[in-house]
Amino acid sequence: MRAFLNINLFLFLLYSYFSSAVSSPLYSCWLQGQFHLNGMHKAGDVILGGLFDIHFFSTHPDLSFTSEPRQPTCHGFDVVGCRLALTMAFTIDEINRNSNLIPNVTLGYSLYDNCNKLGVAFRSGLSLLSGQEEQVILHETCIGTPPVLGIVGDSSSTRSIAISTVLGYCLCFSQVSYFATCSCLSDRQRFPSFFRTIPSDAFQVRAMIQILKHFGWTWAGLLICDDDYGLNAARSFQSDLGPSGGGCLAYTEILPWGNDPSELKRIVDVMKKSTARVVIVLAYESHMINLMEEVARQNLTGLQWMASEGWTSAATLQTPRLMPYLGGTLGIAIRRGEIPGLKDFLSCCNHYVNFTTSSGDQVSFDENGDVLPIYDIMNWQWLPDGRTKLQTVGEVKKSAFKELYSHAEKQMFNFYSLQPPRSVCSESCPPGTRIARKKGEPKCCFDCIPCSEGKISNKTDSMECSSCPEDFWSSPQRDHCVPKTTEFLSYHEPLGIFLTATSLVGTFVCAIVVGIYIYHRSTPIVRANNSELSFQLLLSLKLCFLCSLLFIGRPTVWTCQLRHAAFGISFVLCVSCILVKTMVVLAVFKASKPGGETTLKWFGVLQQRGTVLVLTSIQATICTAWLLSSSPTPHKNLQYHIDKIIYECVVGSTVGFAVLLGYIGLLAILSFLLAFLARNLPDNFNEAKLITFSMLIFCTVWVAFVPAYISSPGKYADAVEVFAILASSFGLLVALFGPKCYIILLRPERNTKKGLKHTQKQEEGNVTVTM
Repeated sequence: MRAFLNINLFLFLLYSYFSSAVSSPLYSCWLQGQFHLNGMHKAGDVILGGLFDIHFFSTHPDLSFTSEPRQPTCHGFDVVGCRLALTMAFTIDEINRNSNLIPNVTLGYSLYDNCNKLGVAFRSGLSLLSGQEEQVILHETCIGTPPVLGIVGDSSSTRSIAISTVLGYCLCFSQVSYFATCSCLSDRQRFPSFFRTIPSDAFQVRAMIQILKHFGWTWAGLLICDDDYGLNAARSFQSDLGPSGGGCLAYTEILPWGNDPSELKRIVDVMKKSTARVVIVLAYESHMINLMEEVARQNLTGLQWMASEGWTSAATLQTPRLMPYLGGTLGIAIRRGEIPGLKDFLSCCNHYVNFTTSSGDQVSFDENGDVLPIYDIMNWQWLPDGRTKLQTVGEVKKSAFKELYSHAEKQMFNFYSLQPPRSVCSESCPPGTRIARKKGEPKCCFDCIPCSEGKISNKTDSMECSSCPEDFWSSPQRDHCVPKTTEFLSYHEPLGIFLTATSLVGTFVCAIVVGIYIYHRSTPIVRANNSELSFQLLLSLKLCFLCSLLFIGRPTVWTCQLRHAAFGISFVLCVSCILVKTMVVLAVFKASKPGGETTLKWFGVLQQRGTVLVLTSIQATICTAWLLSSSPTPHKNLQYHIDKIIYECVVGSTVGFAVLLGYIGLLAILSFLLAFLARNLPDNFNEAKLITFSMLIFCTVWVAFVPAYISSPGKYADAVEVFAILASSFGLLVALFGPKCYIILLRPERNTKKGLKHTQKQEEGNVTVTM
């Protein structure tokens, strides 16, 4: 404090002295009266005023309003206040000794005792303004060199506000305070002539918030004194604590002036019931003495106290009786400095002062004229041997907290504990949850709600859960996004393996049947059933079995386009062969009757091949038009399952897909009808019965396919289509070629012309179609 007073006194002097040098006509001002005040004076060319707490108390006489009131009397000597006054006197003497600072000018001073009372301080300020001379010569505009250039003081924010409001705002009289810390005094509009050499309480509040934030204390109680110092600090706390430190005040209580047992008991009861374990006190030493008496009476322990600069160094509280409650206190202290020669000067005045030396500290001011702070963080430690130690454990420069722990010193909390206590209304919400405010309670009191599916929070105390990207899903802990599981008919899953194996088995069976037919191609049963169409039919069935493999595996552009085209063309080729076989059977039967010989010329080999080619070409044209206009494409379906990606092929044009299936159905129905008409032919033409049965199976499978396909989600739609392909292919293979292979392999005696006649006599010139 003394260092700040010394540093800025010289700057203030220069400003006040040179700004008063104005030449104008002179006028006389006469003193109307004098106050009887305690003071200390020294003559000089330029006089500086000062207001100090030389006494603690003042006694005012009763006002009878019948005579002039007597002057108040002061009592209770304040050693600290006297030291400050002597420090100012010493500083002025040092300036006078140095001729290089203000050459040819001698400084003087008028220092008054404010008796720690607003009325006395205000009278002192007016006395400094008016001077003690009976007559004062001033310029025409009353602007000139007044009795004093300005006032150093007062130490109280309330008294400084009152004095600066009148002397500073109305009369532009400069005032520099060494201990008035109210942030309201930084308002240059209200207090244009007020300056100070101590940081504003706004800085102290920020420093305290930095300490709270450093230790994770988000839930604290606040006790303040009932004056401008406490009330403005409380407003700063309430406005800055949330945005700066993310904390809340559990309660705010005003400490009474003097000893009020009932009010102090109520306040301590509030502290006892609260869950906040940290208590911040912005008050004076006298408030704390009365409060701690009640705390000790109720034996309220386990609190972590945080002290303002008003009582951080109060030795009267560091007693064996109170240290069990105040041990571990953290306090804000103004950085002390050493003024060379001041100790000896004060010693001559029979005063002993202890100083903590600090050097290299940069002193600067902000745009409001407030000195930027350098706070020491003090820790009250009660050592095992009973001694009390005020240990510096950190510092705050410009509201930035910095630890100063050394290896030899450790900080204490709550008396002997080396670990900071927990002081939170609600524990932090871990990742995977979000904060849900409790209605009607401070924002530090909340519930932790787990994030919903598909949303995450990856940091502590998240206000909201964020949605995962489209291709991602929330982890089970809801603290990070993981890629969604992909679903498609895979070769590696049981269903895919089964369908793949079935497809390959069907292909292999077709190959065996082809081998059997080739080996027995000269036998009557092979020759009698149009062997070329049979081979074409077996080839198309192979393609039907193999095209089902295109529906298995992750869809790509070429598999999506090829699967339906291959499926449509393969089945049209198959059904076309069956249709032509049916037509040939009917033509051969008609040709076997008298007058029907000419029928076969329309169903020769070229006509059969041409019919199959034309019918298949129509389907190829449909597929080409479909693929060119709106071809199937791979698609990520996110609708069936919110936590899965279903890879599927969209058909593109529903009309194209419907025409493809409709064309296959048309040929199948036509084959079925023709075979049904030929079902009663003689036994040697009984392939029509097999065709009828096979087409019945084929139509049944694909009629059942449509509703099953529409109602099956995701990969199961592909599985239904593959099953329909395999079922219909096996139905055709078994129904058409099963009986013939049975005769060829197991009943060779029936694989003769005689065996094929059965009970009906075959004419010598019976006509058969052979290849």
